[in-house]
Amino acid sequence: MSFEQLGLSPKVLAAVEATGYTTPTPIQAQAIPHVLAKRDVLGIAQTGTGKTASFTLPMLTRLENGRPRARMPRTLILEPTRELAAQVEESFNRYGVNHKLSVALLIGGLSFGDQDAKLTRGVDVLIATPGRLLDHFERGRLLMTGIEILVIDEADRMLDMGFIPDIERICKLIPPRRQTLFFSATMPPEIQRLVSQFLNDPVKIEVAKPSTTSATITQSLVACGSDAAEKRDTLRRAIRSEEGFKNAIVFCNRKRDIATLQRSLQKHGFKAVALHGDMDQRARMQALEQFKNGEAELLVASDVAARGLDIPAVSHVFNFDVPIHAEDYVHRIGRTGRAGLSGKAVTLVAPSDKRYLSAIEKITGQTINWRDAPLPETTETSEEPARGSSRRRGGAERGPRKTEKREAPPKKAVAEQPREQARAPAPRDDSKPSRGKDGRQRHRDHDDGPTPVGLGDHVPQFLLRPVRLKNA
Repeated sequence: MSFEQLGLSPKVLAAVEATGYTTPTPIQAQAIPHVLAKRDVLGIAQTGTGKTASFTLPMLTRLENGRPRARMPRTLILEPTRELAAQVEESFNRYGVNHKLSVALLIGGLSFGDQDAKLTRGVDVLIATPGRLLDHFERGRLLMTGIEILVIDEADRMLDMGFIPDIERICKLIPPRRQTLFFSATMPPEIQRLVSQFLNDPVKIEVAKPSTTSATITQSLVACGSDAAEKRDTLRRAIRSEEGFKNAIVFCNRKRDIATLQRSLQKHGFKAVALHGDMDQRARMQALEQFKNGEAELLVASDVAARGLDIPAVSHVFNFDVPIHAEDYVHRIGRTGRAGLSGKAVTLVAPSDKRYLSAIEKITGQTINWRDAPLPETTETSEEPARGSSRRRGGAERGPRKTEKREAPPKKAVAEQPREQARAPAPRDDSKPSRGKDGRQRHRDHDDGPTPVGLGDHVPQFLLRPVRLKNA
């Protein structure tokens, strides 16, 4: 099948041909005709299969007729991150080169004034993150009553990241007679139930089993220790040993580890840049641009770079940390092996990561091979402290502490004792352990030194200051 058979307009077909694409991907071949027919669509496909073009191409065809009005966009695309929103804008500019359509990007980190100026002139396509979109609406600078098509990209992430209240509110502000498109790489059952309230008789397109990885990606595991310095050394050796290495994205679970790892890689001669959610928008876009144009060979990032970013020809993905959520693994390694190219994904696994690795192999239905020797078989007891978590969270409940408690005499017996005898301290049993200054149990023959009286030899300085008396 070719793009000419999908019903796209000549202008769109000319733009697609100029980009060099001749054959649509499975998700594009199945979704585009339904979008052109104004049906609601729920599209599920592996990351890197062209989901963005599945809605941008038919939207451009439909937007050729009509014109926007001030502050009333014709279509709305919601994205979970700023980077994805900026990438969709690039896609519209690339495929809409033969159209005179206006596109506005509403994301954090950019000027409200510039965004408001675009809305005032009227836009055909509005691409936004939920928070910034609602900010403009609450300021009275945006009306959503003219929206004909609503697209929620990376639907599982949008719903799973806590955007449910915002999405529900936005859907109530949009006319009910609209076309709604959901596209995602994963769709867990509990999220799918939430999706049902936003779509009306949708066409479900599932070109691959959810949470499966691309066959063009070679996956492997590398055993490492839990010590951070040891993990960084293991990562450097893994990068240097890779054949055909061109560039790579290195994923970390925590933002605070990204800067440390970036500095370490730069110290050892690697050209590395960082990307995470706490960076301002200008720095984030600059880091992406440096990685795309080859100025940097390594992009050390959080999961903000794991969803939908289309960076061409990424040869490798390294998971410095095993992702806690198994679905994130699918998105992370999907940054390589895109558009039919081959890629490699290497994951560093510490002893405390075994349960997360098991969840990944279960959700993907694959057993990932170890590059060298696998991790030794250890009990859960020795693994948990390495992750820094309590035994009470995942393991067995801690049993009662076995300490000897001195039995207190009955109250009646105390009352019957003479007054002087009751006030006298009880005789001390030197055979039983007691608590020292450091809290540890020790016997009486352990000498802690003389017991200080009062303040001991140290007198606080404020007590040595002379006192001024008021004149009577």
